[in-house]
Amino acid sequence: MFNLVNTVLLLLGIAVVYFVITLAMDVIKNKDKVKKESNFILGFIIGIITDFFDTLGISSFAITTLLGRVTGFIKNDRLLPGTLNIGHAVPTATEAFLFISAVKVEAITLLSLIVAAVVGSLVGGRIVTKLPEKKIQIVMGFALLFTAVLMFTKKMGWLDLLGANNTALELTGLLLIIGIVGNFIFGALMMAGVGLYAPCLAMVSLLGMDPKAAFPVMMGSCAALMAVGSSKFIKEGLYLRKGSVAITIGGIIGVIIAYQFINSLSISGLMWLVIAVVTITGFDMLRKGITNKKMS
Repeated sequence: MFNLVNTVLLLLGIAVVYFVITLAMDVIKNKDKVKKESNFILGFIIGIITDFFDTLGISSFAITTLLGRVTGFIKNDRLLPGTLNIGHAVPTATEAFLFISAVKVEAITLLSLIVAAVVGSLVGGRIVTKLPEKKIQIVMGFALLFTAVLMFTKKMGWLDLLGANNTALELTGLLLIIGIVGNFIFGALMMAGVGLYAPCLAMVSLLGMDPKAAFPVMMGSCAALMAVGSSKFIKEGLYLRKGSVAITIGGIIGVIIAYQFINSLSISGLMWLVIAVVTITGFDMLRKGITNKKMS
């Protein structure tokens, strides 16, 4: 198991290095455009806040969307999915490196689900980059509402009940196939801004696995798929370059700070506020998409 964990982390590290080089080359290539883009300091602060709470279990995608709209940091909704995935890729990988070796899960199950999510992200990335702003707004609206529902079920304890008595650390046969298909779908949806954590946790619990086993699967999947799948957004230039770099740097700091206090902080009251605001933002995004007359 020790060798497997090291192998997974090595592959993840290679994917992250590939991602960082690809991002850096694109930013350098477009340095003139970067100077005119969004406020770096604001993106840095958003990164710290969002990935701090992501480490504690509150979706960075949802909060970034919320703060991006409130502050005007992300003015073009078509750039939203790319900015989310690219900006949070390295901070999420940081989470994975900090947490993935702490929980045991069977080798084939772990690798199969991570690979499925990565393949799903490649498919999803190709689809999302071709969507017009109107459809992006509608997809993101539903994504936010879906996230709010999952956050509500977790807050009420219903999500935890799914795996209350589960002890399995692996999936086999048909259950493994279902898990692979499910994570493939979650990987594709993540490119559209739908967070993978809660759906993956619900799925592995329903399939009989110990919910704790979801953590290396979730973090490994997210880190790998964001590092690999985001390349399509970079290639198409569908993201805020300066903004994503700012979120990345701030996000890494946010993860490290949260990791120091993860066992002592209470976010119960804040969770209700986030659920309420994410729901409002989701409905507003849907309204904009439905009333948006632009199809390209």
